Amino acid sequence: MERIFRILILSALFMPLMVEGQQLPQFSQYMFNGLHINPGYAGYKSQGYIQSTYRSQWVSFPGAPKTFTVTADLSSNEGMQGFGVSFMTDQIGPSKTTGGLFTYAYRMQVGEESFFSLGLSGGFSEYMIDGDLLRYNDPNDPNIPEGRERMVTPNMNAGIFWHNSRFYAGLSAYNMIGKGSLQREDLSLGFHDYHYYLTAGALIPVSDRVEFKPSFLVRQVSGAPTSYDINGMFLFMERLWLGASYRSNMKIWNENLESNLGNRNAVAFLVEIFATESIRIGYAYDHNLNVLQDYRNNSHEISLGYYLSPRNVKLKNPRWF
Repeated sequence: MERIFRILILSALFMPLMVEGQQLPQFSQYMFNGLHINPGYAGYKSQGYIQSTYRSQWVSFPGAPKTFTVTADLSSNEGMQGFGVSFMTDQIGPSKTTGGLFTYAYRMQVGEESFFSLGLSGGFSEYMIDGDLLRYNDPNDPNIPEGRERMVTPNMNAGIFWHNSRFYAGLSAYNMIGKGSLQREDLSLGFHDYHYYLTAGALIPVSDRVEFKPSFLVRQVSGAPTSYDINGMFLFMERLWLGASYRSNMKIWNENLESNLGNRNAVAFLVEIFATESIRIGYAYDHNLNVLQDYRNNSHEISLGYYLSPRNVKLKNPRWF
């Protein structure tokens, strides 16, 4: 097994200059599917919702990440209990991560229009390395495994989420268990370390047909700079979202970290549209603002969502978060 340990570590370190230590997949449209960053979000919509997302990061860059997810967000007891199912596959060079999670969230009404939820998700993560993809550099390296090697570890995430009809905020922790199953600290830090997410936003009326949604997300991962997104979205006639997001990082708790990409990362342009009362389509285009910008290897992200009951069924609090 030492061979796979060595090669997984090398794979984890293969692209550190590009991913800035981020181990979990990065999404630009997370504000429209909170299950990607907070299990406490499950059931928020108070109706069934299924969404798939495909992200191709740094297109045409060798070994660049490609991520595909499918999530189902369900609720019961008039929205006071939430359930979620998530499947994810993430390919980076010769390594591939596959995961599956089940989520439960319990929601409590804490004000006339305010709700607070506690969420927990559990499942597994599988890490695979394809040694055949590494033989181009050194075909005689004895540490390169023959074919594919796999390791599986349990996983658990937890989160809290608060919202009313105009504001929301959430805090969550991912990869809370499973590091011990990877047997070595350097491997667990490379593939399965703690992730923390803090997010908040608001919906501000501009006119009868236009609303503005500012929001932010802060990510913290051990061994990486603190990453943050600042987002601004406009909602037109309750059907079309247009906006942008600025992503960067700062050294708060890890001041001694070196970064060859600089502090700037990317700006994303987003569009979401309700094609019908049940179908939602989204697209995000990420433009690099670091050393990768000269290579024009930008990122594309497409999402498709389906409401199990039509969106024109009126709810007490429209679900715009």
